[in-house]
Amino acid sequence: MLVGLQEVLVKARAEKQAIAAFNVPNLEMIRAAIQAAEEVNTPVILQHAEGHGSLISLEEIGPIMLQYAKRSKVPVVVHLDHGKSFEMIMQAMKLGFTSVMIDASDLPFEENIARTKEIVKIAHSLGVSVEAELGHVFTSSLGGGEGRTPDDDQIGETDIYTDPKQAKDFVDATTVDCLAVAFGTVHGVYLKEPKLDLDRVKKIYDEVKIPLVMHGGSGVEASDYRTAIENGIAKINYYTYANQAGAAALRDYLKADNQDYFLEDCIEVATKGLREDYMEALKIFNGK
Repeated sequence: MLVGLQEVLVKARAEKQAIAAFNVPNLEMIRAAIQAAEEVNTPVILQHAEGHGSLISLEEIGPIMLQYAKRSKVPVVVHLDHGKSFEMIMQAMKLGFTSVMIDASDLPFEENIARTKEIVKIAHSLGVSVEAELGHVFTSSLGGGEGRTPDDDQIGETDIYTDPKQAKDFVDATTVDCLAVAFGTVHGVYLKEPKLDLDRVKKIYDEVKIPLVMHGGSGVEASDYRTAIENGIAKINYYTYANQAGAAALRDYLKADNQDYFLEDCIEVATKGLREDYMEALKIFNGK
């Protein structure tokens, strides 16, 4: 069933769980995400990142995401991830997305507030939830996500992390429904052990009192996920490592000798690999 973001995040936070948010730029990922969520019997978020427009357009993938969400046996949020342009955010809401992200985190603080307030005013009038970002979640040099690529010596610098007091001012000014925060995670493949400031997450939550979002959620240790969730994280964006799991399943299948390959079989193998990885993540986020 298609639902709003706010209702699932509030419930998740109360139960010390986090909702998985899967970027799904193709049908196989949509199917795998829904199948995994139904198997685990948990809500899930299907996302389309504006930065994935080179893979497939919002016009193409959006209606498919919504169709699968409406038919699902579990609650499903359909969300625009890392919305940069006003036009894209408006388009997502017009299609029927129940949640959007306005990402103005690369702008000065006051401009981030102004842009976010504009989107919140429109979205809330339509019953759509809004996520914003404060701080900087970098992308590793191997890619796999959105954002900027850092120099090696920038990873772990606390001045790019979200400041708790500034986060309170931001939330009070914008009335966003949830906030993506920077505390040491990185979009893409981790090139070194992440330096997570998990205490910062709690300090931010204690200030803002709204659900927090972890971007760059792939590759984090299960114990760190659980601590982050205890401290205030209620939505976890998870993409890169599931993407790799689907590709690895297909690679292993194609290594087999003496068989004829068919595209439909390759698709099913990759979808199964995705589904199994998604299920593992869902169980960790739910504390199962």
